[in-house]
This record gives sequence, structure tokens and C-alpha cells, in this order.
Amino acid sequence: MVKSLDKVVTKEYILGMKKGILYLFWILFLAVTVYAGAFLDYFQGHSEGENVRLEWKTSEEVNLQNFIIERKTPQNPYIEIATIKPQGNNSFYSYLDESAYKSEDLVFIYRLKILDNDGTVSYSSEVTVSHNVSGVKRTWGSIKAMFR
Repeated sequence: MVKSLDKVVTKEYILGMKKGILYLFWILFLAVTVYAGAFLDYFQGHSEGENVRLEWKTSEEVNLQNFIIERKTPQNPYIEIATIKPQGNNSFYSYLDESAYKSEDLVFIYRLKILDNDGTVSYSSEVTVSHNVSGVKRTWGSIKAMFR
């Protein structure tokens, strides 16, 4: 009877290992997310002085027309703030949002609108950035903007 239990335990162990390997495969497969014609490795953002820096990397770009950076606040809808031309496979992108300090908002939510040549649109996941700019810098930026 012990031998038959060993065989059952061994089969269950092997089946468990196969399931574990399958789950690992899916996790690795989903690690690179596919949006429209771009395989997006990551999309991140952080406060950098009085600006917000956005960075993303693609591993593959197929039939891609543009990346459109969109920004919103928790109270307002998305607005388009920049359009970036694709650079090709394995590209790193960096964008500096220099208009963030002009807003009274302290939290910004960004996403990439990914546009294919055939008109297909998809969106990246959202990136939330807590932005801290001193009141003096914010006021001075507003004054400079009035005289431009």
C-alpha cells in the first residue's frame, strides 16, 4: 500500500510542478504588456523639481504612428499634452512635463495613448505622480507665463 501512495504523491507532485511552470510562463509572458502596436516594458513617472518626468520603454514597435501623452487630475478629464514619434524597437523614451508647476493640483495622473497607423487606439496603465512645488515657484511661474 505504501508503494501505491508513493506513486500517487509523485503524480500529484509532478502535476503541481507542471502547473507551477505554467503559471511562471504566464507571468513572464504578461510581464511585457502589449498595447496596440507597441510592447511596453514599463511606464513610470516622478516629480523632478518643478516638473514631472515620464519614462517608458518598448521592446517592439509594429505599425505604430504615435505615442500621445495624456494628463489629468483627480477632478478633471484627460487632456493631451504631447505627441511623441516612435523611434523603433527597443527604444527608451523620456518626457519632461514642464507645465505641471503651473497648476494648483498636487496629484497628476498620466497615461499613454498609443495610436497605430491603421487607427487602432489603446491606452497604457495609469501612472500617478504626487507633485510638490513650493508656492513661491508656482507664483513666479505664473507671473513669468503672463509676460510671455
